[in-house]
Parts: sequence; C-alpha cells; structure tokens
Amino acid sequence: MTDLKSELLMPAGSLLKLKTAVLYGADAIYLGTPDMSLRTKSQFSLEQIREGIEFAHAHGKRVYLTLNLFSHNKDIPKLAEYVDTIKDLDPDGVIIADPGVFQYVKQHAPNVPLHISTQSNVCSWLSVKFWQDMGAQLVVLAREVSFEELVEIREKCPDVKLETFVHGAMCMTYSGRCLLSNFMAERGANQGNCANSCRWGYKVHLKLRDGTIKELEIDESNVNMFEFLLEEGARPGEFMPIEESENESYILNAKDLCLMPKLDEYLKLGIDSLKVEGRNKSVYYVAVVARIYRRAIDDWARDPENWNPKPYMDELMNVSNRGYSLAFHDGRLTNYAHNYEQTQTLGEWEFAGFISNITDDAFEVEVKNKIVAGDVLEFLPPDGGETVLLRVYEFESAHNGKITDAVHAGTKPVIRLPFELFDHENIQALKNRMPELTVVRKETPLTQTQWDRLKLDRVGQRLEITCNTDDPVHPLYKRKRENLRNSLKEDNKTRKIKSPRLGLDTCCGRGCNGCMMFWHDPAYEKAREIMATKKQGETLDCDMREDIQNTDAAE
Repeated sequence: MTDLKSELLMPAGSLLKLKTAVLYGADAIYLGTPDMSLRTKSQFSLEQIREGIEFAHAHGKRVYLTLNLFSHNKDIPKLAEYVDTIKDLDPDGVIIADPGVFQYVKQHAPNVPLHISTQSNVCSWLSVKFWQDMGAQLVVLAREVSFEELVEIREKCPDVKLETFVHGAMCMTYSGRCLLSNFMAERGANQGNCANSCRWGYKVHLKLRDGTIKELEIDESNVNMFEFLLEEGARPGEFMPIEESENESYILNAKDLCLMPKLDEYLKLGIDSLKVEGRNKSVYYVAVVARIYRRAIDDWARDPENWNPKPYMDELMNVSNRGYSLAFHDGRLTNYAHNYEQTQTLGEWEFAGFISNITDDAFEVEVKNKIVAGDVLEFLPPDGGETVLLRVYEFESAHNGKITDAVHAGTKPVIRLPFELFDHENIQALKNRMPELTVVRKETPLTQTQWDRLKLDRVGQRLEITCNTDDPVHPLYKRKRENLRNSLKEDNKTRKIKSPRLGLDTCCGRGCNGCMMFWHDPAYEKAREIMATKKQGETLDCDMREDIQNTDAAE
C-alpha cells in the first residue's frame, strides 16, 4: 500500500451539499458567500459558513473559503467585515485571485493560510515560486497546465502545496477570464455571475444586398454546394472551416473535464489536492462524484499496480455531464474535446431524493424528482460499496399517511419506505450503511436524442484516450454524430422556446454581484440602497423585488 496521499477536494454551494460531501468521502470542501466569490448562486451566509466549518472540523475534514472575485471598489467595504469574521472561523485556507485582496488578507488576518485561485492563471513553476515567496501555502494551477508541465512544477516547487482540477465543467476562455458573458449579458464572470454564453447556440445568417438579413438554412439541397471558411491575417492561404448543422451550432461548448482515466498519474506524482468543480451543481452530483473518486483514490492506494479506471468511468456516466474530455492533460485539445451539436448536461440516472430521517421501522426520503409507481430506486451507500435497489409501487406520505401512485417534487414531499420492503436485506446492516443524507436515484427517462448524445459522448471519450491528437475525426465518431444530428432535426420540428435567457435583456433584481444592470441601471437605485443594509451573503427575496418593481412602475 502506497504512502502517497492526495486529498479529494469537493465543492459545496450550500450547507446540505457540504454535509453530503463530508458523508461521501471528501477530505476537504471549498465554499463561499455569493457576493465575495465566483458563484452568486451560492447559498451560504457568513453564519452558515461558521456552522459548515464546525461540522467539517468535527468530522476531521478541512474547509477552504473562496474569496476569489476580482474586486471592484464597491466590494472593498465588505472585505473588512469578511476578514474580521473569518479570523474567528478558523478556516483551513482562503482561496484568493486578486493581488490586492491577497495583500489585505495577509495583513489583517496573518494566521489564515492563503491559497492562490486558478483565476490567477498560474501556469509555470516561476509563478508558483512567486506566490510562495509572497506567503501562499497552496497554489491552484490553471486548467491549461499539461501533465508534463505539472511534473516539472512539482520537481522545482517541492515545498509548496499544489492543487489541480480533475473533474467538472471547462471554460472556453483562459482559466475562466471570460469577457463574453459581460458583453452578451452584462454579467461579470470574474465576479461570480457568468451567463454561460459559451453554452448558447448560434446560427449563421446572410445579409443581402438590399440590407435584409436571412437565416442560412442548410439542407440536403445545398449542403454540398458551399462551405464557409475563415482566413486569419497572419496565415494567408490557411483556411479554417466554419461548421454548422441545420440546427444551432454550439461553437464554444467545451466538454466537461474528467481526468479519471489518468488519475493514477496524478496520484503517483503526489499532487496535494485533487479538485472537483461544481458549487452550482446538485446534491446528487456532489454525492456521486465524491463517492466514486473516493473509491478510486483508495483502491489505487491499496493496489496501484492493478488499478483500472474503467469501472469508475462507467459510474461517472450516471451523473449529468456534457461529455467527458481529458482537456489539456496532454498539452493539446483533441478533436473530441468539444460538443458542437448540443450543450445539455445528461446522465443515465437522476436525483430521486435523500434519506432525511430514519425511524424505528422506515426510511423517510425527501423527494427531489418525480417518482411514479413501478420506478426502481437505487440507494447509494456512502461507504462506496454495493448499491441497494428497490422497486416501489406506492408512496406513503410521512406527514399524513396518504397513499399515492406518484410523487411530485415541487412541494418538497417526504415519503416513508418501510424496512419490510427491503425483503432481501439485513435491516440492521442496511441502517448502518444508509445514514441520514444518503442519496437515492432513479433511471432518467431519456429521449432518443438524449441517448444518441450519450452514445456520441462515450465514443468520443474512448477515442480521445486512444487516438493521436493529429488524427482526423474517427469514422465511428462521425457516424454517431450524424445519428445525433438526425435526432435533433426531428426534435426541432416540434421544439418550442420556453423563455428568454435570464440576463439578456433584463435583470432578476436579486442583487447578484457582477450583474452590471443591477449595479449601474438607475431603475435599481432603491434596490441598491436596500442591498447596502443586507448582511453579507444575502440577496433580495422575491417579495422585496416585487415591491421595488411596483414602486418603480408607480413613479
């Protein structure tokens, strides 16, 4: 058994997610308030952060606080309160990107360990040494760092902790330094309010001589007549094709990072912290990803010579993703690192609920997705062992005992699952393996289009590992891609746009950090005055937003 030990670092966007990460095997958790980190959807107040740190420390886990926004003048007054608070919280580290914020925390909270965020774009051993000399104890490397570069950084910087991302969403721009979100939706990505403009679909249009603009419709009659090419000024004669199907083209849509196929290399190198992205992801995502990486890391430590990533990859396909890629592991992106056809996150299983209480004779499960009679529920024990399946034909409300044949998640229902239903299990052993917060899932009812996308993702993931980066797109991948395009074409015949994307032409009025409309539009002047009185981590609630809007309308 090897003595090398890398910590598994999981995200938490709420107190429930933090507790789930601890339960499912995280060694450390990172989190932050919505107004001082890069996730405005975070559900942590400073008081909840205190509770979360106490909970994690009671279970022997570490907590790192994210203070990694690029600060504007309006953020500076909050910094003093934040730093005064965290000095008493005893975090195991504070993750910072802004040099000014780094210097402020170093001066006013000298006992707090300082970590350098991936937003600082550290790609070389020289930059690591710089931050080490400045007082950083850990440096999170940019996602663009290849494994070869990482080996050299580890060799030249042996006395500072290194952290690298191993799983989660990828940003099309350089280490998250996104300007597209600001331009397209007036939402500051570097202040935590990214609009994910890189995930939007784009279509090609033609401007005619009379000034009218027409959508370019590509079909069987014209698809082979022409193609559009780009020529860059410094590369005359080098033409780059612009490719679009008859559907929208997701030209900036990167697949998700997943280094599980290469995880043993990072473990052998002794990287101090292996980081999973996803503070905006669900409890189910946190549980499944933590569970499988925990098992993979522990299995490698027990028997590194016979370690095989395949069973862990199979399980990771059960959590929603955009397809998996090794990204910059080998230095260059491959032909399989992007998905130009569809941006939806898909998984073969979905969150059904979690065990919220255990009585003498039943599990009580808080339901998070619709469940109907005949569905098979799968219980995921935090110990990483075999799951437990249970087909359910009726549902008993834990509140009033009412029996129904379907449960809808909108009202946060809680159902009773009597132990007598688990007729093949030792009940005491079952209760020991399934504590409160144990996650329950069910199969996702996928459409043909969604199945075609998952098949394409699986083929692309396998080919990326086995093919040279200079290879053209594999014929098998082309066939699977064509199947998906045909399915999307059928979907588009009946597709309806549900609503405009939030942020394009309006503001939700919550007071999110990074939303230029809220912080600069005169229409939100009263709302800004109210926000100035709120505690850190709080935003405007629905009733207050409606009152403000009604007042503005009356005036």
